[in-house]
Amino acid sequence: MSPKNWIKFIALGLLWGSSFLWIKIAVQEVGPMTLVAFRTGFSIIALGVVSLFIRPKIRKSDLWILAVLGFFNVALPYIMIAWAEKHISSGMAAILNSMVPLFTILIAPLFLKDERLNVKRGAGLLLGLAGVIVLMSNQLQSNDALEVIGVLVMLVAVSFYAGSGIFARNMNRCMDSVSQSLGQMVFSFLFSTTAALSFEMPFHLPVLPKTYLAFAWLGILGSCVATLLWFSLINSVGPTRTSMVAYIYPLVGVVLGMLFLGESIDWRLVVGGVLIILAVGLVNAQKTPASVTVSPCP
Repeated sequence: MSPKNWIKFIALGLLWGSSFLWIKIAVQEVGPMTLVAFRTGFSIIALGVVSLFIRPKIRKSDLWILAVLGFFNVALPYIMIAWAEKHISSGMAAILNSMVPLFTILIAPLFLKDERLNVKRGAGLLLGLAGVIVLMSNQLQSNDALEVIGVLVMLVAVSFYAGSGIFARNMNRCMDSVSQSLGQMVFSFLFSTTAALSFEMPFHLPVLPKTYLAFAWLGILGSCVATLLWFSLINSVGPTRTSMVAYIYPLVGVVLGMLFLGESIDWRLVVGGVLIILAVGLVNAQKTPASVTVSPCP
């Protein structure tokens, strides 16, 4: 990848990796659907400011694409992750979310000609998974049924992220990052707000300042800025390489857990972290194929 894309890649990993801590803070006061409604609301405000300088161009024919992404790439996985973090740690959620590349690398070759599974990508996948397994090795020691369900819910959310990345690459070539981000966030806000008002009754506004700080962080940085970076990387380096950013989440999540939740560092963090960083470098060291053909925009 180019230096510019590497900067985007690392920034995206830090922003999304830190989101699990803020989700854990917010769900202490509000339900998952309410959290997502506020998060996407803050994101829309931030994207609205961006739109004053970069005018988005959204065609009516693209609305169904944005609706699909708003539901499967934002509203549904956001709600599922928030629910899961009521029953599992933020570090565990970050670790599980790092499995996005597994689904993406396996699914992408079925839909994208320029995303073939080769030896280097396969080796990077196995190396990264080894790092995740090391990090995860001391996490599942509880017999709590809700914790097990939380893990399964996280994995389903991860599969939606992987599928959405491939869908976005296939369908959104002619849309700029701001249009893509704003469009899917508006639909997600509609979905999550409707869900919150329907299923999390009686609805009440949060009162703790730290909850609103979590909303602002998640909406402005974790959704607005991060989504702009995500779409930019999807369009420039492809969904497989972009999905590898998920391998950074465990490092960020575990470190933040240590700093703010009193979790200790052990050999798993060191060994797992090294494996993950090597995996990201291995997959992203491969040049983008020059033979990729992109259909002209209408």
